[in-house]
Amino acid sequence: MLFVSLNQVVVAAFLTWLGWFIPGEARIYPRIWIPKAMDAFEFALQFGISVLVVACPCALGLATPTAVMVATGKGASQGVLIKGGNALEKAHKVKTVVFDKTGTLTVGKPSVVSSVLFSKFSMEDFCEMTIAAEANSEHPIARAVVEHAKRLCQKYGSQNEHFTDIKDFEVHPGAGVSGKVGDRTILVGNKRLMRLFDVPLGHEVDDYVTENEQLARTCVLVSIDGKPAGAFAVTDPVKPEAARVISFLHSMSISSVMVTGDNWATATAIAGEVGIQKVFAETDPLGKADKIKELQLNGGSVAMVGDGINDSPALVAADVGIAIGAGTDVAIEAADVVLIKSSLEDVITAIDLSRKTMRRIRINYVWALGYNVLGMPIAAGILYPFTGIRLPPWLAGACMAASSISVVCSSLLLQSYKKPLHVSSP
Repeated sequence: MLFVSLNQVVVAAFLTWLGWFIPGEARIYPRIWIPKAMDAFEFALQFGISVLVVACPCALGLATPTAVMVATGKGASQGVLIKGGNALEKAHKVKTVVFDKTGTLTVGKPSVVSSVLFSKFSMEDFCEMTIAAEANSEHPIARAVVEHAKRLCQKYGSQNEHFTDIKDFEVHPGAGVSGKVGDRTILVGNKRLMRLFDVPLGHEVDDYVTENEQLARTCVLVSIDGKPAGAFAVTDPVKPEAARVISFLHSMSISSVMVTGDNWATATAIAGEVGIQKVFAETDPLGKADKIKELQLNGGSVAMVGDGINDSPALVAADVGIAIGAGTDVAIEAADVVLIKSSLEDVITAIDLSRKTMRRIRINYVWALGYNVLGMPIAAGILYPFTGIRLPPWLAGACMAASSISVVCSSLLLQSYKKPLHVSSP
């Protein structure tokens, strides 16, 4: 684009020179118009040079990169790390924001509020086997279960010296983990994992799960040798700013969606608490990416906000992937935008800053083009026959520099950007 504009400027300058040189040689305009010590060739050449200098497309070339540079720097100072101009450009088109649940809409520090046995296993053996399986998992809920099980072991006098090694350990994304502790097969996860291994769940288990899911709790079931052994009820409080952010997104004409691997009852309860109406639950990592693609097919740009390894495929599939700063390294690497402070309010900041930046880029282009549209005719001498005013090459150079400086100064106005007042914490 810049190359094409430069060619057009050269052509315009050449035509300006011809437009003054030929009439001057043919004495079409009065000889008195030509300053002393100049001939028609030099007189025409100065007009051509002035057009060439004043119309230099430097300002057009600076319009976008200067704004992007200032915006990314300002975003970083506000706690939003934007990885380049492409992410900044896409963010202003976002019409749907998809949120993960655990660690994104919730605090990400789950805790066990109750535990129960469904078998004749002792609490010590049950907890020790659970610790052996869950200690290898990186999921926040798994860590909460391990911590709670260790406290139970200490309560019942166990030092957790048995069943510390697990064999054939396997992670089932969005479901749980499995393996062998000693000669026993253990499963730790949700109901989907139990169905996957054909573990029968009786009324006692179903009642416990239903009761806790209605309270927006996640139930972690434990199966030993194909039979339900016990369960843990885990709660993870919603971030205090979540509802406010969802409401503000709605005011920006942006819809919100939740996608999670958790059960439907818990997901629906959390979504209702924060104001999200559309929910996709019991979804594995690849399923999350598929949901993103479905939303994209329905029209509009989609942003995904997540924090875990399970969110990485969805972060890549989204038009704009937004990672929570406290999340995993894999999620941060896959994302286009990183919320350094791990605050959901910065989702608003990222989108709003992108919109302000694109508006500033458009202003830069309008100014640069308008400057050239007005400056080129004056440099070409359109006012000279009527007022005697012309633009010497040195003055045209100063005007060209002023054009570039004005665009840079316009971009620097983004330094005054402030977060939306209704989102900023009091």
